Amino acid sequence: MTTITTMTMTTRWPVALVLENGKIFRGDGYGARVESIGEVVFNTSLTGYQEIISDPSYCGQIVVMTATQIGNVGVNHSDTEARRVACAGFAIRELSPRPASWRSEGTLSAWLDQSGVPGIDGIDTRALTRALRDGGAMRGAITPHVEDLPAVLERVRAWPKMDGLDLVPRVTCGERYQWSEPTWRALDDGRQIAPPPIAHHVVAYDFGMKENILRQLREVGCRVTVVPASTPAKAALALGADGFFLSNGPGDPAAVSYGVVAARELCASGKPVFGICLGHQILGLALGGRTSKLPFGHHGANHPVLDKTTGKVEITSQNHGFIVDPASLPSGVQQTHENLFDHSNEGIAVEGRPIFSVQYHPEASPGPHDASYLFARFRDLLRKAPSAPKDPKDS
Repeated sequence: MTTITTMTMTTRWPVALVLENGKIFRGDGYGARVESIGEVVFNTSLTGYQEIISDPSYCGQIVVMTATQIGNVGVNHSDTEARRVACAGFAIRELSPRPASWRSEGTLSAWLDQSGVPGIDGIDTRALTRALRDGGAMRGAITPHVEDLPAVLERVRAWPKMDGLDLVPRVTCGERYQWSEPTWRALDDGRQIAPPPIAHHVVAYDFGMKENILRQLREVGCRVTVVPASTPAKAALALGADGFFLSNGPGDPAAVSYGVVAARELCASGKPVFGICLGHQILGLALGGRTSKLPFGHHGANHPVLDKTTGKVEITSQNHGFIVDPASLPSGVQQTHENLFDHSNEGIAVEGRPIFSVQYHPEASPGPHDASYLFARFRDLLRKAPSAPKDPKDS
């Protein structure tokens, strides 16, 4: 993570958020004093702005928070989901003037400035959200060049649309690495609970992975080898893993053709495969399905999802603009989860094979923990799978 520095005073300047349909929202700038263009989406979460900003799935997007005051708990090293911020900008109603949390190590404005990300506040985010809800997610810019907004609008309209855009190379890791950090848990007396012993080795494809996913995998007894998104399946299989994980990430899944090819080969290995978000979409494509773009996406921590295998409803954390079309799935691939807001697909599984995925984020960060059982479900599949040669590190 970028070094966090304490900053009590925030310098402000005139900025504007310009949408491709010509709507203009004038406000005050904070963070980096630069122009940034991306797809504008809204997030309905009430808390967790630091995790949202640092989620690599927001690469190429300007995030609008519907909660009115943001920045009240500052920022810290523990709550980041990636080592660098990838979102294009951050739009809010009101920037809290001073953090009030014992965990705070710096201010939101200073962190965004260090990350090169512009912010805008003082705008009517309710009106902006309605514009995105009614007109769909659209390209936009946060710009300090308020004296020449027609030129800004031209740049916005010339910017690439999200459809057909592969953003994974911007956020994937540069080389393979090991992960062994668990989630943080404590007893009532403050002592930290030790994680379970390592029982399985999982290779995780990094399409823009949130770190709490890795912590959750470690929490169910997995040693994780993270590999770049472009890693051929042959190289991943050669690592002798017990199973494979396909991570979340940004952009259009249909453009990540190399990921689809790798996922198809991993599925043919007979070993367990688990996908989340973009990984779910890539898996759907690898199994023969199709994906499509939602009008304004699902971004928030309050989406009800029905687990059709159990009949239970869970409140979930979501961040995606594309979905798998359940009607396109071939015979033998079941829809296991359904969004109760719009009835879109939220999960799939292959009959008789240890392959499944979900569209939402069971690792939360931010959001409820209703769906954390999915990591235990993956662990159970790993237990049943034929054992791979054990690495000395696991002993």
